[in-house]
Amino acid sequence: MSKRDTLVCLRAARPLISAGVLSADLMHLDRQIASVRDAGIQLLHFDLMDGQFCPMLTFGPPMVKAVRTDLLKDVHLMVRDPLERLPEVVRAGADLVVVNVETTVHIHRALQMLGDMENANDPERGLLRGVALNPGTPLGVLEPLMDDLDVIFLLAVNPGWGGQGFIPSVRGKLSRLVGLVRDAGREILVGIDGGIVQENVAEVAALGPDLIVAGSAVFRGDDPGAHARRLSEAARAAAGVNP
Repeated sequence: MSKRDTLVCLRAARPLISAGVLSADLMHLDRQIASVRDAGIQLLHFDLMDGQFCPMLTFGPPMVKAVRTDLLKDVHLMVRDPLERLPEVVRAGADLVVVNVETTVHIHRALQMLGDMENANDPERGLLRGVALNPGTPLGVLEPLMDDLDVIFLLAVNPGWGGQGFIPSVRGKLSRLVGLVRDAGREILVGIDGGIVQENVAEVAALGPDLIVAGSAVFRGDDPGAHARRLSEAARAAAGVNP
């Protein structure tokens, strides 16, 4: 499967929940991943924070590598000066690498580097590359990057901790981004990350994102598969997709 095939498959299955591993119970991670996989989840979301760009310090590429799964690994770098870390992240098995635009003055170079790298899981599949924008970052920063993007994520919380509330103004920003990508006729996936819960997932999904990251809303209690299934069903219904 080529990179374009992967994009087409993900878009055809939209909206998809990407389950945020940061909120999972690491003592029972294998069991929890199996549970969300059985619920139809296709992507696992890894938040790599360095305690500098973000106030929180989380895991790094060794964690990405340690997770044995056939789900796509969606890796989000929220680290200062990410360029030197990209090769290790890709070697660890990332299928999709997203870099916050605010982390480097050389975001275009980061995308070029990713474009020259192979997917360590399957070189034929290709490596999806993308950027994420903080809530206060305008969409205009995307204009010079569009030719080198497969995915654009909007953060609906300020990066740092899980469990934050969705920032209301991001709804309008998400609608504008979906329209921008559509009008440009580009095969770019649009994602939303942060503050997604059962109570708002339908409203957010109705705005048109392809990917919806949910962490604590999935990995709470003892049945993450059930939570993931309810989130996915609500999102698909709101987007007008049959279960």
